[in-house]
Amino acid sequence: MPKCRVLAVVLAGGEGKRLMPLTEDRAKPAVPFAGAYRLIDFALSNVVNSGYRQVVVLTQYKSHSLDRHISETWRMSTHLGHYVASVPAQQRLGKEWFLGSANAIHQSMNLIHDAQPDYVLVVGADHVYRMDFSSMLEAHIASGANASVAAVRQPVKLADQFGVIEVDPERPGRIARFVEKPPTTPGLPDDPSMFLASMGNYIFTTDALIEALEADARREETAHDMGGDIIPSFVDRGDCAVYDFSTNPVPGEEPTPLRYWRDVGTLDSYYEAHMDLLSAVPAFNLYNHEWPLFTRQTASPPAKLVHGEDGTPGTAHDSLLSHGVVISGGQVERSVLSTDVAVGLGAEVSDSVLLDDVRIGAGAVVRRAILDKQVVVPPGATIGVDPEADRARGFVVTDSGLTVISKRRVVEPDTALSSPARGAQ
Repeated sequence: MPKCRVLAVVLAGGEGKRLMPLTEDRAKPAVPFAGAYRLIDFALSNVVNSGYRQVVVLTQYKSHSLDRHISETWRMSTHLGHYVASVPAQQRLGKEWFLGSANAIHQSMNLIHDAQPDYVLVVGADHVYRMDFSSMLEAHIASGANASVAAVRQPVKLADQFGVIEVDPERPGRIARFVEKPPTTPGLPDDPSMFLASMGNYIFTTDALIEALEADARREETAHDMGGDIIPSFVDRGDCAVYDFSTNPVPGEEPTPLRYWRDVGTLDSYYEAHMDLLSAVPAFNLYNHEWPLFTRQTASPPAKLVHGEDGTPGTAHDSLLSHGVVISGGQVERSVLSTDVAVGLGAEVSDSVLLDDVRIGAGAVVRRAILDKQVVVPPGATIGVDPEADRARGFVVTDSGLTVISKRRVVEPDTALSSPARGAQ
C-alpha cells in the first residue's frame, strides 16, 4: 500500500464524572492505571506502535496533570516531523469551549489544515486495549467508504450500555444502523450471542471529515458528538464501514473473537480491569514486548519485600508491584501497588488498588478498596472491612461494596480527616 499521511487525533477532554473521586482534580485520561501508567498511555502507545507519529491530544477539563504527563513522557523526534502535542480548547471560532467531541475537532481544524493528512484517525483516551490502527486503515481504504468505525464484540445482554452497530446483510462491511444504547439488538450471524459495539475509534478520509464537521456546525439540533452525530451522518448515506476488532493483528497477540477491550468509565469497571491483570495468564497482558506500553519513567528504586522489625517477612502474592514499593513485614494479596507505596509491619492489603505514594501503617487492614495517591492509613486503621462505617467516615462506597478514598486523605481508625499527606503537591 502506498504510504499515506495520517494525523492522529486523541480525544482527551473527558470529565469522567462516574470515576469521582479519582477525577476530582484530574481529567479521566490522566487517571493512573496498572501501577505505572495513565489511561491515555494505552491510546498513545497504540497510535505510535501503529506507525503514526503526528499526534494531537485535545484536552479540556482539569487538564494540568494530563498536559504535564504528555510533555514529560511523549517526546518525539522533531527532526523527522514527529510530535505528540497537547491542545487545549482555544475558542478559535467564538466564545465557546468544546461543545462535544465533534466540535472539539471542528474548533481545531487548523491542526488538520497544517498537517495536510490524507486520513484522520480519531481515538478515545480512556480505554484499555491493544490495537494496530494501520490494519484498520488498510481496511478503510479497501472499503471505499469515507468513514470507518472500529467495533468490538460484546454480549447481547450488554446492548443497552453501548453504541450498537448493525451491519448491512447485503454489504456486511457497511453499517446499516448505528443506535445508541438500545434495549436489545440482533446477534451476529456467526455468533447470535454477540453484537458489535463501537469502540469510539474512527478513521476518516480527510475531505469527507471536514465536510461533515462543517455541516454539523451549521445544524441547530445537534450534540456535536462524533458517535452521536457525525458517524450517523455517514451511516445514513451508506458511506460508513465497520472494522471488526477481533480480526486486528497485533504482534505478540493472537486474534480471537473476544479480544481484550475495557471501558473503565466507572469505579467498579476501573477496579475490575485492574483485577484482570493479576492472574498467571492475565486477560490483558502488560508483558507483550512486541507491542510495548510506553509511559513516564520513574527515578524510584526497585520494589523490595523485607522482614519487619520483629522478623515477620513481607509477602506479596498474585499482585503487581511498581518501582519504589516497600513491603516491610506486611502481607499483600491480589492487589496492584503503584509507585512508592509502603506497607508496614503486620498490615494486610488484599483485593485493592493503591496509587502512588500511599502509606499503610503497621497492623492496618485494607480490603477491596481503591486508595488515590498520597493517602495515609495509620497503624491499626481499617478500610473496606465495614462498608457502612466507611460511608459514615465520608468515603465513597459503590453499590458493589468497593471503598474509594480521594487523594491526600489521612485516615484515622474511627474517623477521616482531610489533612494533606506528607509531601502533598
